Amino acid sequence: MIKNAMILLALLMGAQLAAQDKSTVTVGSSELNNGVVIVTAIRPAMADQTKASFELHCNKGAPFCKAPEPGTYTMVRLPKNWGMYDCVNVDLYPTSAIPASDEKIGEFCLIEK
Repeated sequence: MIKNAMILLALLMGAQLAAQDKSTVTVGSSELNNGVVIVTAIRPAMADQTKASFELHCNKGAPFCKAPEPGTYTMVRLPKNWGMYDCVNVDLYPTSAIPASDEKIGEFCLIEK
């Protein structure tokens, strides 16, 4: 019975990870302001959208709060009520990473402009 419950939980977690919203983003700059790491980034234009700029915030000293170097990354929007911030939470990964199994660069609060 417990084994079946564990398998069901693993399947649900896997389905949740597969349902995450992934996108490629370009980090332009990072700065530290009053203990908050602020990362400025853009999402490339899609066929039906214009280029979108946004900020990623995290509290310096928090687990997975790191100012990434400028470059291209994979951003994964976490499901509602997941993550450590009271906002839309996202994880940032190297573009070559597999989010379900590789370590994230950071966890941030998404601030859309």
